[in-house]
Amino acid sequence: MKRLTVFCFLVLASTLAWANEEVSAKEKAVLLDLYHSTKGSDWKVSWNLDEPVAQWKGVKVKDNHVVGINLFMNNLDGILPESIGKLKYLTHLNLAFNSITGVLPKDIVKLKSLKVLRLEMNRIKGALPMGIGQLQELEVFSMFNNFLSGSIPPTFGELKNLRELNLSSNNLKGIIPNTIGNLTKLEALGLFENSLEGTIPEEMGNLGELKELVLANNQLGGEIPSEFGQLASLKILQLQNNRFNSYKGLQEMDTRQFLVFDTDEKSLNPKFNEIQLQRTRMADTKFEDVDDNE
Repeated sequence: MKRLTVFCFLVLASTLAWANEEVSAKEKAVLLDLYHSTKGSDWKVSWNLDEPVAQWKGVKVKDNHVVGINLFMNNLDGILPESIGKLKYLTHLNLAFNSITGVLPKDIVKLKSLKVLRLEMNRIKGALPMGIGQLQELEVFSMFNNFLSGSIPPTFGELKNLRELNLSSNNLKGIIPNTIGNLTKLEALGLFENSLEGTIPEEMGNLGELKELVLANNQLGGEIPSEFGQLASLKILQLQNNRFNSYKGLQEMDTRQFLVFDTDEKSLNPKFNEIQLQRTRMADTKFEDVDDNE
């Protein structure tokens, strides 16, 4: 009898634990929108809709709210629902390496708690939202290898906590906004393989924490800013296949600081090293699945 009582208690405690982790009907409805709009039944690992939300693959629940969605490389095929902007407690969204199409939902800028947004290696088109500056908590914004068009919104400069910005391998045009120089916590900037033009803004010399800068394969021109000499933390610099008419701005830099240094100016004696980066290699977009929920 005593054993039965203990068993019943444990079952009840387990049930209450799952109940306590259940989310509101409103947040569950958003997840169901995502499931149906990206053909959830065909995902590599699908959701059992009869189970509590906290048991669904890649969904992290904290204090009865959805705070994380990680469906990296899970065969999502379709568009992102507009309702995703209702997950106001969401801090991590990783839907990279899928087949997501359409445009970014306009309400994605309502995710004010968002710290990590990874949508790389999808088929998302259209312009980046001008309201991106509203995501003040954002630390990572990665959308390389999509079909984004238009210009880089200057409002990116309002994201003072941003550490990684990767927009490589898209169809972006226009200039690099000088507001990028406001991102003093930025460690990695990838704009490789777009159609960006104009000169590199001298304000980029303010990025003292920058370790990776990949601007190769664009239509950038003019001179390399002398302010590049201030980028003492830089380890990876790739500028090749642009239209620069002078590399004098690099002459104050010590190429021995670099792991990768690549320009079209051979007189700078660029250094090439065989390296294995654990997180990113923006030039050729060899990214690994990083669990940002940890």
